[in-house]
Amino acid sequence: MGCTTAARPAPPPPGGSEMLLRQGEPAAPPVAGPAHRLKAGTRGDGRLAAAFLAPALIGFGLFYLYPALRGAWYSMTDWNLLSRPRFVGLDNYARLLHDPLFWNALKVTGGYVVLNLGIQLVAGLGLAALLHRLTRSLVLRSLLVVPWLVPNVTTGLLWMWLLDADLGFLNHLLTGAGLPAQGFLTSPDLALPSVAVITSWSGTGYTALLLYAGMLLVPRHVYEAAALDGSGEIRTFFRVTLPLMRPILAFVLVVSLIDSFQLFDAVAVTTKGGPVNATRVIYHYIYEQAFTHFKMGYASALALSLVLVLGVLTFVQMRLLRASTSDLA
Repeated sequence: MGCTTAARPAPPPPGGSEMLLRQGEPAAPPVAGPAHRLKAGTRGDGRLAAAFLAPALIGFGLFYLYPALRGAWYSMTDWNLLSRPRFVGLDNYARLLHDPLFWNALKVTGGYVVLNLGIQLVAGLGLAALLHRLTRSLVLRSLLVVPWLVPNVTTGLLWMWLLDADLGFLNHLLTGAGLPAQGFLTSPDLALPSVAVITSWSGTGYTALLLYAGMLLVPRHVYEAAALDGSGEIRTFFRVTLPLMRPILAFVLVVSLIDSFQLFDAVAVTTKGGPVNATRVIYHYIYEQAFTHFKMGYASALALSLVLVLGVLTFVQMRLLRASTSDLA
């Protein structure tokens, strides 16, 4: 009479008896959900990416970032490579604004850039179009890049002999045809165009290969549609091929522009900046100030000014050509 009745356990839910743990059986470990696996995978990918990027970042810091910062410091000193640098503030930059040789070097470099880009772009587009339409031979593509692989010093020496006013092969052809010999590298009017031809001969093949790769990206059905509309080869090239190659053209123009502003070795071998400063480009002028006149501080200011000019020109090119967009997308 005094004993109490034990409470009965609640019945299991319908269909859920298989979910109950058996007595004495350990619980199964929780299964990682998709979010947990994604988070763990992201951490592993981040460490792997950091390991692969570390050599490039270390090399960039040692060989690009650190020298650039040191150059910025030297540009505000009067360092002459022999004594300790002395801080002079912005005096070097004020000096270059009134330096006629600096502005002449910029003008000469600008003229060379226009000639070099014009020759390489026109000749490269022509060669790329011929490769695309007539043949896709691997041998021809390999031959196009051979001049680009030759060192620029060797190329300059070779063309200096070919263009020599007395013994040059080209002047022998001119005199044999009854024409007067020309001082291609000694005339103030012909020296810069001659240097532009020399460097264009070296780089046109590489430019043509880049443009040819861009032409291969244009789908064939676009050309078929243009042919059905009655478009000829020349019209299709200017109305279809070139607009669809805009990102590749922008890349080629930006790379060629930067490379053209860095002209030095061909001038140092052939004309040495002459005659009468006709080929004294900005890189050659910076070299003279640093290692001929031992004005490293002023040369550093000139180099940083060139970086600023290249940055502005590259930005303008990218915006005008809309390099980040493509009509193929």
